[in-house]
Amino acid sequence: MKCPACDNPESKVIDSRSLGDGIRRRRECTKCGERFTTYERLQQRSLYVIKKDGRREEFDREKLFSGIRKACEKRPMPTGTIEKLVENIETELYSLGKTEIYSTLIGKMVVSKLADIDHIAYIRFASVYYEFSDIATLKHAVDNLIESKQSAPLDGQLSLIKAEQLVGQKHRMRQKANNGK
Repeated sequence: MKCPACDNPESKVIDSRSLGDGIRRRRECTKCGERFTTYERLQQRSLYVIKKDGRREEFDREKLFSGIRKACEKRPMPTGTIEKLVENIETELYSLGKTEIYSTLIGKMVVSKLADIDHIAYIRFASVYYEFSDIATLKHAVDNLIESKQSAPLDGQLSLIKAEQLVGQKHRMRQKANNGK
C-alpha cells in the first residue's frame, strides 16, 4: 500500500478492525511515519446497471455515494450516515442475486431511505430522480412528504414548515370547513 504522503510502497499495519463486509486497517509508513487508514472489501461479482435509455454500465459505488452526498450536502447528519446508507443499498443490490438491475430500482431505494433520514436531502435527490418539470410537481412531492407518517422532523433536522405556520394552516382549514356548513 503506497503512503499518501511520500508514495513509499512499504507500510506496517498498526490496527485492524472488522467492518460488516470488510476490514479497516490503520497503517504507518515505514519511511516517513505518516499514518493513514485503508479499507478492504471483498470484490463482489460484476453487477450491471441498465440505464433509462437502455445503456448498460458497471455498478459504480462511488457514483452512488457522490449522488447521495450531493443531496445531503450541508445537512446536519451524523458522521458515517451516507457511507452506511450506500453500504446498505449496495448490500441489498448484491443480495438480489441478479447480474443486471435497473437504475430506477437504485433510485427508488435511495429515495425511500433518504425519506427516513433527512427530508431536505430526500427532496433534493427526488427532484433529480423524478425530474420535476415544474414547481407544482415539487409542491406535490413536499405535500406527500408532509402527509406521510414521517411528517415530524427527524432528530437534528429542521422542519419543512414552521410549527406555528402548520397550526395556523390547520386553524384556517377548520374555519373554512365550519363556514361551509
